[in-house]
Amino acid sequence: MRDDFTKAVETYQTEFGIGIPEEKIEKLADFFEIIRRHNALLHLVGPMSSEEFAIRHILESLTLLQFLPKNTIFADIGAGGGLPSIPCLLLRDDLRAVLIDSKLKKTKFLEVATAELQISNRVRIVNRQFEEVENEQFSVVTCRALDKFTAKLPRLLKWSQKRNLLLFGGNNLRETLKKEKLTFGEKLMPLSDQRFLFIVSRG
Repeated sequence: MRDDFTKAVETYQTEFGIGIPEEKIEKLADFFEIIRRHNALLHLVGPMSSEEFAIRHILESLTLLQFLPKNTIFADIGAGGGLPSIPCLLLRDDLRAVLIDSKLKKTKFLEVATAELQISNRVRIVNRQFEEVENEQFSVVTCRALDKFTAKLPRLLKWSQKRNLLLFGGNNLRETLKKEKLTFGEKLMPLSDQRFLFIVSRG
């Protein structure tokens, strides 16, 4: 499975406009193995092939990188299995992140994963609802798999104040962003016709 994952990253990275050094692909494969080891118990991601995991979870997560300036500190809301944050941290040593998840089992997993991947010195893990998190020094907020995302979006907007947002979602999220009268761009995920990254600039 690891070989299939690695091959998929190597094969499809150009579709995403990304060039990943070999040693970083190995780091991403380590993360894939950690997810696999814990997934049966924690349900971090749904059932899928190694290739689909590489495309949908890893390469899609890495589309964030072009929107994260050097030395950015970002918050990942509903971080769960560490997507999209951990792949970005593995590729860019200048990034730091606050990983926020309300489920204790998920934050325990994040502690294990970031320690094994040797990135825990650039990560703060918070086991709370995002509205309960205060005084964090991040400039960008991202979210990929928050439960009832569109329903929670107004609260997320209020909590994040004037920070820029990088939000993964589909047509329903686009309509909700329009209802909130936000100015945003969107990037269709390669190899997909319904998954987007919405870039909400609020500065």
